[in-house]
Amino acid sequence: MLTQHHTSVCLSLTAYDLPVWSVVQTDATLYQREPEKFHLLLTEPLIQDPIASGSHLVLDKAQTVTNILTPRLLWLEISPDRVVMTMQGNGQFSYRHFWEHRAYGMSRYWLQMNDVSDKHQIRLRNFTRSLFIKGKKLPRHLRVEYELWANQLQIGHYVMNVEIKL
Repeated sequence: MLTQHHTSVCLSLTAYDLPVWSVVQTDATLYQREPEKFHLLLTEPLIQDPIASGSHLVLDKAQTVTNILTPRLLWLEISPDRVVMTMQGNGQFSYRHFWEHRAYGMSRYWLQMNDVSDKHQIRLRNFTRSLFIKGKKLPRHLRVEYELWANQLQIGHYVMNVEIKL
């Protein structure tokens, strides 16, 4: 039986060895798929700076410039042994991470150029150091600590925290 809960969420990403730190606070919908399987869907708030938001300029029929801002959707599939996070929707950049506790997974990034048929994919391996979910019936806190790897080169050690306020 599918149940849903509307809630607020704080998602943060921090790197141990790089100057990376990001926090998103927004509303989300938590779907319970099975007793210990959940989907968390959230929309990242729009960033008004066209360069930082990944928005692009389009010439309409009158040859005037219009700024198109599209929201970025984050979708997390949460279970006790695996987390999948997908970001899509801003038109130029998408990604998907597969994390399993103490296992190697795949992180994929898609870059879309001006030509719709011209899509570029970057594949990286990740190693999940720890995957922690707190909450009895519904998840209240998710923490994923992982490393990103390109062949034999480690390119960062990251921690993603998701606080779900029910």
